[in-house]
Amino acid sequence: MDRTSDLDEADRTVTSSEIEPGIARITLNRPKKRNALDKPARQAFLKALDETRAARVVVLDGAGGTFCSGMDLTQVVAGRLEDEEELNASWLEVQETIRRHPAIVIASVRGYALGGGSTLINVCDLAVVAEDAQIGLPEIGFGFYPGLAGPALQLRLPPKRAAWMILTAKRIDGITAVDWGMANVAVPDGEVEAESLALARHIAQFDAAALTWTKKALWQIPMVISEWRAALEFGAYANGQIHARTDAHRSGLKNFVEGRPNPGQGADGG
Repeated sequence: MDRTSDLDEADRTVTSSEIEPGIARITLNRPKKRNALDKPARQAFLKALDETRAARVVVLDGAGGTFCSGMDLTQVVAGRLEDEEELNASWLEVQETIRRHPAIVIASVRGYALGGGSTLINVCDLAVVAEDAQIGLPEIGFGFYPGLAGPALQLRLPPKRAAWMILTAKRIDGITAVDWGMANVAVPDGEVEAESLALARHIAQFDAAALTWTKKALWQIPMVISEWRAALEFGAYANGQIHARTDAHRSGLKNFVEGRPNPGQGADGG
């Protein structure tokens, strides 16, 4: 299912396709710009996210051996307020659409993930990174605070580590990103695609409604809800929403009682 076949090559700034049933791929496709996202690319990104809403898992990657070097700042060089406002609004909309997307979104990161590229790692539900990936926030060097990348980082990392990246503009590699809790798995560059797909296949075996509402709970607790009782009550609410949409829990419990494995059970999680 390649949904971009009717587009001219020049318009394919972000593409979506089905890898296999339940798993979709979104690719940032401006390799000559290290996949920096200009206004058309941000709009194409939103379109690709809409096209993949039926998937259980979405793998987000970049063309040309790199992930995303952030926003294409040529839009705001002229200093027009309306350009800056549009950039911030459309980029925030991309982040919120990923966060509220029903699928689990996996960042598959090679090469550079700078500024907005680091934001994508932080807003995705999981991240597989190349060991030598270069992740950083260069904005302080341009004379400003990273207005979206900074908060995204500060919500994901401990304060001193977030401050280090924001105040020094120094990059960290993929191994450090895993050590700091920004990513889940670091592998050699040539293995990122296969590792991301293997993770996607593992997650796609689970019930779609359970995945969607578990994602909602992961974003609510503790990002929005940090009080103990309220968090537990939301957990019960999430399960109620799952049970209203699927009977997977009934077959899962029946399998357990009768000694049959459920998806994800076993020493290797398979």
